[in-house]
Amino acid sequence: MTNLSQPPVAPATASCPPSADAQHPNNVFGRLFRACEGLPAVRCAVVHPCDADSLGGAIAAAQRGLIEPVLVGPQAKIRAVAKEGGWDLSPWRIVDTEHSHAAADAAVALARAGEVQALMKGSLHTDELMGAVVASATGLRTARRVSHVFVMDVPAYPRMLLVTDAAVNIAPTVREKADIVQNAIELAHVLGVPEPKVAILAAVETVNPDMQATVDAAMLCKMADRGQITGGLIDGPLAFDNAVNLEAARTKHIVSPVAGQADILVVPDIEAGNMLAKQLQYLAGADSAGIVLGTRVPIVLTSRADSVRMRLASTAVLKLLAHARAQALAAAVKA
Repeated sequence: MTNLSQPPVAPATASCPPSADAQHPNNVFGRLFRACEGLPAVRCAVVHPCDADSLGGAIAAAQRGLIEPVLVGPQAKIRAVAKEGGWDLSPWRIVDTEHSHAAADAAVALARAGEVQALMKGSLHTDELMGAVVASATGLRTARRVSHVFVMDVPAYPRMLLVTDAAVNIAPTVREKADIVQNAIELAHVLGVPEPKVAILAAVETVNPDMQATVDAAMLCKMADRGQITGGLIDGPLAFDNAVNLEAARTKHIVSPVAGQADILVVPDIEAGNMLAKQLQYLAGADSAGIVLGTRVPIVLTSRADSVRMRLASTAVLKLLAHARAQALAAAVKA
């Protein structure tokens, strides 16, 4: 599998990879799109696409061959948005529902029945969609904790960076963080990073019993030592500078295969994660895609602030993950 974490080494005379630019020399998103080439589109329920951003984003993803959208929501509203945008909806199925809550329930039911392999949030509130997703009797829960990962292309950082969890879990326990870490590691594998380096973030790099984040980090590292978390190299607690900057790690005499070159940043709670992800985006010029994991099917939670490129990148991650899961299931059945 192609490693998407770092840009390929090329001769100095070679041109930049497709979609690369001066702002994003690593071209993480361009490499995501290339990895999707040749794979069939994923049937995806687009939940309540009742504004131009959400419907237009789904159509753009369909035109790029990333998804085969199933539009779930009030049909009259969806068609009105399409008419205003000049879009032809005839190629795609529409599942008519009364309102946004019903759209969330219907989309989850489609996923449970195997009629779609992924979900994409439209113009409803995230709480509405996730409420249907996590419902104990009718939702899409698995044995794993549901979590969210941002896939980020940070111009100043020489590799793809995953940040988790900045969108779903408010104040996760160490047991829940173990699932959050495992979810991110498995996503990194799908994205071509065979042994991701995982930094468990805190304010300091030493264990302080008065700082729960440092205690959790130490516990997660020992869980990895005992095989309770697998597939990656895990270290922590690490402060942010020590996680992403080799010189900072050397200055503090931190000897670690993770320090200074993390592929995955695991934040203490949603407040820290949300601020970190948005600071990287708005102050460091990062592009970000996002995906919900730990559910029966991958889920994209779009934001109205997302650019078209970011929406498409999230859908590319969704496509790669859906195909990886299908391959794993087929292999399990064959075995």
